[in-house]
Amino acid sequence: MKKILALLLAALMVFGLAACGGAEDKNTMSESPLPATELVVDYEVKDDFKIGFICLHDEKSTYDKNFLDAADEMIKAVGLTTDQYIIKINIPEGKECYEAAADLVDQGCDIIFANSFGHEDFMLQAAKEFPEVQFCHATGYKAHLENVANYHNAFASIYEGRYLAGIAAGLKLNEMIKDGKITAEQAKMGYVGAFTYAEVISGYSSFYLGAKSVCPTVTMDVQFTGSWYDAIEEQNAAEALIARDCVLISQHADSMGAPGACEAAKVPNVSYNGATYESCPETFIVSSRINWAPYFNYIVKCVNTGAKIDTDWCGGIAEGSVVLTGVNEAVAAEGTVEAIKNAIAGLKDGTVKVFNTANFTVEGKAVTGDAVVNGIFEESKSQSAPYFDLRIDGITLLNEKF
Repeated sequence: MKKILALLLAALMVFGLAACGGAEDKNTMSESPLPATELVVDYEVKDDFKIGFICLHDEKSTYDKNFLDAADEMIKAVGLTTDQYIIKINIPEGKECYEAAADLVDQGCDIIFANSFGHEDFMLQAAKEFPEVQFCHATGYKAHLENVANYHNAFASIYEGRYLAGIAAGLKLNEMIKDGKITAEQAKMGYVGAFTYAEVISGYSSFYLGAKSVCPTVTMDVQFTGSWYDAIEEQNAAEALIARDCVLISQHADSMGAPGACEAAKVPNVSYNGATYESCPETFIVSSRINWAPYFNYIVKCVNTGAKIDTDWCGGIAEGSVVLTGVNEAVAAEGTVEAIKNAIAGLKDGTVKVFNTANFTVEGKAVTGDAVVNGIFEESKSQSAPYFDLRIDGITLLNEKF
């Protein structure tokens, strides 16, 4: 029965995310407060150039679909022909990654990109064996430690996007309080997380801080699944959080499990890696995601112009690497779009800092340390991957076994 439910959820996800951009055309969807920027292709691609992509899952995973969409955007913008790129999907976080990378080298790829945290050791192995090929890896952290000239890490300041999405969540809580649906003390959110990695902790913390910036009484429970993509476990986690009186749910998980559970229970949802409006029109509010197309364009340009690829690259709002969907104004609180735009302006001019230590504590104490400069925890500065892993007050972790 669980296999049947998983297949149904996967099919629902494909339906709901197949045209994430198209959802913004609906009458209740606003234009994105933070739209993607157009790629600038100011270089020529060599005739024999080839790039390879290694993805953990396929398009049924929102995370992998986001990469595949970005690769498609770059391919079209650059004008690559079908013999200039190879995409490998469903590559596990094991020796299969090394084997996939070695095969891409054999097929003549100049750049090989892998998208999952657990791919890193195997990408490093391949980079050391094939120094003439550039290896680029998303979410990893070992490039600056290993000092392998042809190995590179990349990420984006998605904590800013999650903070903006958190503002939408906080405003929704305020609306529920105003309408008498909950009290200020009942403003509790739930969050479905994959693992207790810094990437997930940074994401849910920034989401919470965004909500807290407009709804000061908010608290949040986090339930981990131990998997990046497990529709049933993500559904179960969301349902468990709803049973614990969480009145709004978000997630760092890659299926339609959590959004689907929210739609069934009519609980507002802030999704990730794409709009779920098509499948969840009564609960979807907004979604943030990393746009990987700017990075893909950057590494293709570097290889074709002879420029050095950064050891660590972290794109932000200015690069078009952090984007939001439109806001579902049928569900979101009034004034949400304007509030997000104001926060975007603050992020751009520096008046808003996501991890301002004046706005959170750990066990009741102010936060200090090497990463804190002038009262700001500087995320993704010493490396591209997130390293904010503080357990801040106001967030309760229900299970930390993963």
